[in-house]
Amino acid sequence: MSLDKLKAFETSGLEFVEKNRLLAAKVDSSKAKGMVFLHGAHVTSWAPTGQREVLWMSESSFFELGKPIRGGVPICFPWFGPYPSRPDLPAHGLARTKVWDVVRVNGNSTDGIEICLSTTIDRMRVEYSIGFGSSLRLSLTATLAQDCPEPRFYEDALHTYFSVSDIEQISIEGLESRSYIDKMQNGSMKPRASEAIRFNAETDRVYVDTNDDCLLVDPGWNRKIRVSKMGSQSTVIWNPWIEKSARMPDFGDEEWKGMVCIETANVGNSRVRLAPGRSHITTAIISVE
Repeated sequence: MSLDKLKAFETSGLEFVEKNRLLAAKVDSSKAKGMVFLHGAHVTSWAPTGQREVLWMSESSFFELGKPIRGGVPICFPWFGPYPSRPDLPAHGLARTKVWDVVRVNGNSTDGIEICLSTTIDRMRVEYSIGFGSSLRLSLTATLAQDCPEPRFYEDALHTYFSVSDIEQISIEGLESRSYIDKMQNGSMKPRASEAIRFNAETDRVYVDTNDDCLLVDPGWNRKIRVSKMGSQSTVIWNPWIEKSARMPDFGDEEWKGMVCIETANVGNSRVRLAPGRSHITTAIISVE
């Protein structure tokens, strides 16, 4: 879809632009500012009016066709992490490197501007609704083709990177009663910790069987960010710390200090089973308190 054709979707507070050689929707309304690229349906910015930027972006990110953007909200779909039997396939699936189509724009929402994008992957129509307002509402809907001969399984994650003042000073509340898979300990299952999550080393955890809210507490910036969700039974918490940051070409060596990921997901044993003609919706609602 060309920039000229995208102009037909523009409304008050929303324009389509070319940025970093890629097409994007830029929101600047009374409720919030934000941006989503058609490449990967990738949200890279959201700041409600009167607040600092909520999402984190790497200054080393690629903005190239065929490569994922680093930061913001990548979409992991239809698998999470490496594909088990095909190491040649891209990590985290195909969605984050496809160019999505604009389906509709709602500029009359009572809470800002809603943009809906779509694509098709593996016989599934995938629609992504992004509501830029006083909260950021992200809804990923997958629908399996009616004529598909059998059900399909998929994993998904709204892999949200949050900007923080200092990773060693923040905490994440809400998962104290949940056990988790610790990928830093060979995927071993860890019991509930009964305390907020804090960071002093590389962290890669999948909290299982949870639809709980998470509260990111950042005393350095005197703010709290709430992540609520629906249609999700996994929550992933991630920070690469020092050594992994240095190994990633699209991640600055010192950038681990200013970010943390809280991912709304359905992965592993919580993957989604879709029957032909049926849909599943994964939703994350992000707000600043």
